[in-house]
Amino acid sequence: MDFLLDGLRQALLLIATFDPATFSTIGVTLRASALALCAAMLIGVPTGFVLGYFDFPGRRFLRLITETLLAFPTVVIGLLVYAFLTRHGPLGDLGLLFTIPGMAIGLAILGLPIVTAMTAVAVEGIDEDVRQTILTLGASRLQAVWCCLTETRHAIALAVVTAFGRIATEVGIAMMIGGNIKWHTRTMTTAIALETGRGEFAQGIALGIILLLIAFGVNFCVAVLRRMGGSQ
Repeated sequence: MDFLLDGLRQALLLIATFDPATFSTIGVTLRASALALCAAMLIGVPTGFVLGYFDFPGRRFLRLITETLLAFPTVVIGLLVYAFLTRHGPLGDLGLLFTIPGMAIGLAILGLPIVTAMTAVAVEGIDEDVRQTILTLGASRLQAVWCCLTETRHAIALAVVTAFGRIATEVGIAMMIGGNIKWHTRTMTTAIALETGRGEFAQGIALGIILLLIAFGVNFCVAVLRRMGGSQ
């Protein structure tokens, strides 16, 4: 137990003194996660709304694909994105491999099904009478869509927060596409795995504490959004 207590003391010291390596890793994680989350939102929310609001041929098949992608192995996502971004891949000329934007692409693919599926479920949950009432009161189709989008805002925010929690804690995609390069693409999760393997528990514990705080913050936001959604 002594080495754990010593590691915890050193970890707290690293956090308190704003250790450059530790906070560089935190910054990379937040930048990659933010880019990935923005991309997942911009694509996932409209797509999920269309899947949940409109009825068209192939809708059930698309919903099935979306729900299947929720369980898609993350190492396979990393492998596919790596194959596209590597020098010999279709997007190799863009130079995105082992960069933060490159990691963000893989992480966005991870978060996209979460945002899409949860948004579609939230939109489907709107009472059909509400939609019809809006149209009966003279609203246009566009206004009806906007009202339904407003009605599900808490559920959509919940989807975004959930996706962020999944993106920020991913290891495989960040390791494969980012390369775990110090000061450049090393994230909290990849750094924890590396430092623990090297026996450097202090920085691993420090990053673990920050990651736990982020997880608690995400869970707190989820709880608040659920309460807000339930009180509507």
